[in-house]
Amino acid sequence: MARLILFNKPYGVLSQFTDRSLDAARRTLSDFIDLPGVYPAGRLDLDSEGLLLLCDDGRLQARIADPRFKMPKTYLVQVEGEPGDANLDQLRAGVQLKDGPTRPAKADRIPAPDLWPRDPPIRVRKTIPDSWLKLTISEGRNRQVRRMTAAVGHPTLRLVRWSIGDLTVEGLAPGQWREIAVS
Repeated sequence: MARLILFNKPYGVLSQFTDRSLDAARRTLSDFIDLPGVYPAGRLDLDSEGLLLLCDDGRLQARIADPRFKMPKTYLVQVEGEPGDANLDQLRAGVQLKDGPTRPAKADRIPAPDLWPRDPPIRVRKTIPDSWLKLTISEGRNRQVRRMTAAVGHPTLRLVRWSIGDLTVEGLAPGQWREIAVS
């Protein structure tokens, strides 16, 4: 039976167990998880938060992370400005990025979610409003959600991965994890 760990990755934590950079002060997964033999199934950027899955089974890891399997990943995205219907339609149709077009996404405006506070907080600009989107994608290019929202004119301020498939970060505080059994 495979081990699957659901981890709420805090802002500023690397999605790996060691930091090989010159900046040894950065936090890594080893600051939170002390389980031998588990590895991240995919990545979540240093400046993104939320659900990161870790497992001890290579086939399960591939099924989660490999874009061929089209596992949906849902993000709660705080963006600069107030995207209109045309912006959402662009996201839903797929956005042209430098490395090619994205697959169509599910994109909706949502009220501000009840999330944990981010440390450090996002920058607030009095003259520019912000709003929240719920964005679901089925691929996982480098910084894809951030690049997609920027391409439609609404840069990302905060990015929280809420779910991968049916698994969610709900009930886990930043830095907390739980293990579930997978057959």
